[in-house]
Amino acid sequence: MPELPEVEVVRSGLDAAVTGRTLAGVTVLHPRPVRRHPGGPDDFAASLVGRTFAEPRRRGKYLWLPFTDGDALMAHLGMSGQFRLDDPGAPHPPQCRLEFRFTDGGPELRFADQRMFGGLWISRGGAELPAEVAHIARDLFDPELDLATVVAAVRRRRSGIKRVLLNQTVVSGIGNIYADESLWRARLHYDTPADRLSPARVRELLTAARDVMGDALAEGGTSFDALYVNVNGSSGYFERSLSAYGREGLPCPRCGRAIVREPFMNRSSYRCPACQRRPRPPAGAAGR
Repeated sequence: MPELPEVEVVRSGLDAAVTGRTLAGVTVLHPRPVRRHPGGPDDFAASLVGRTFAEPRRRGKYLWLPFTDGDALMAHLGMSGQFRLDDPGAPHPPQCRLEFRFTDGGPELRFADQRMFGGLWISRGGAELPAEVAHIARDLFDPELDLATVVAAVRRRRSGIKRVLLNQTVVSGIGNIYADESLWRARLHYDTPADRLSPARVRELLTAARDVMGDALAEGGTSFDALYVNVNGSSGYFERSLSAYGREGLPCPRCGRAIVREPFMNRSSYRCPACQRRPRPPAGAAGR
């Protein structure tokens, strides 16, 4: 699933493409992406005609397109969902599932999804904050984020610190890629218990997470294949700047030791065995 930088790149592209425009027609080319709409594909399309988009919004990795009438179009990108902007009559992008046409006759919005894990649905009254994402914590770029509260929430957890970073109810937007990169920058092992970190250490880690995601955002996000692209079809290139994630066997940019890959929660974690040493067991643990 795209992480905060990738979703923000898409949100920004949609802002320039759809804000203030009114829908003239919607064509559902495959029913699966609108499976959450109770009335089915035809009702989904009819329900959108005549609505005007407000500025697209995001919380963490979650994206929605508000309407000026107070409802919103929720957008879950899944593993391969893409919004594309194309001229009317232009060929559809591969695996195009929906087409949105506008009253101004300008560029159309298409939703493509190769794996079809993503989806779109209408959130009634969700323009400001859809109920579907109300439980999601604020992210590190949110101007209303209370960093002290997040630091305290992290330190209350006994789980390994990477599990805490991935918990979207603690702080949102961080996925596997940017968790590994943040931990590398902060020189922390992913299994370090969160409650053993000092407030200053947690702040350092969260600052590293914000910095690495800011760097990724400046480079259009991280694209390992054609499944993630911006609305103009371009890929992000932060992959070239990764220090740990996906670099198994390559030298650590800081110390030269080979990066290792280890299993973690049905996926992988990447770390430097010299810079990110495994935490010591608590005193007395060996004799228990």
